[in-house]
Amino acid sequence: MFSNVLVPVDFTPRSERAVEVAVGVLQASGRITLLHVIELLDAPMEELEEFYAELEVKAHAKLQAFVERLREADLSPIQHVRYGKRVPEIVQFAVEGDHDLLVVGSHRMDPDHPASSWMTISHQVAILAPCPVLVVR
Repeated sequence: MFSNVLVPVDFTPRSERAVEVAVGVLQASGRITLLHVIELLDAPMEELEEFYAELEVKAHAKLQAFVERLREADLSPIQHVRYGKRVPEIVQFAVEGDHDLLVVGSHRMDPDHPASSWMTISHQVAILAPCPVLVVR
């Protein structure tokens, strides 16, 4: 069982499944952290402040929905929103939080085109993370 689990979420059904699995491997007194990364565009941030502010408000609302469901299971999850490139932000957050497991949702690799699946976010995180990674499909 794990005591400090990080789950990056993008609010897709894969993220919901990853959260469910994380709850299942979390020890009784453990902590679950939900992280959403808002990907930055290649434009000056000050030009897009309103756009990013709206994305952040929506992200917090969606995170709150996860939190409410987890509270029904007697958990008190922590939630964070970060800006940047998803893979480096997820990996850095895992390092900073001293997480002992990272649970990430993924899609099935295409057996006819496996090379195109190697650079998915979940695959990159699994290679670079400082802790064990559970990839959920």
